[in-house]
Amino acid sequence: MKKYTVSIDGGAEQDLREIAAYIAQRDSLQGAAEVAANIERQIGQLATFPNRGAHPLELLDYGNRDFREIHFKPYRILYRVLEKEVVIVLIADGRRDMRTLLARRLLAD
Repeated sequence: MKKYTVSIDGGAEQDLREIAAYIAQRDSLQGAAEVAANIERQIGQLATFPNRGAHPLELLDYGNRDFREIHFKPYRILYRVLEKEVVIVLIADGRRDMRTLLARRLLAD
């Protein structure tokens, strides 16, 4: 079975920090740490099964199949599968206006 390198780009790292900070402020440091660890665990599984995620519907509407997503509800983890690498590009609460967020963050280039 092919093993991929998994990396998190700067924007997604910032997303994870902001999610943890939000939870820490409104719940607890322990809760923030648990959510961050669970998200990181989901991300780690992509090293073995990178194509398991679906293509985000909001991006399919633009004809874009470059990205996939997995979930740790309510969080959506979006990534690209390259030749030997999986790159996490966005981690966001799925209750947000994802169409606008995805267009701004992923389709702006």
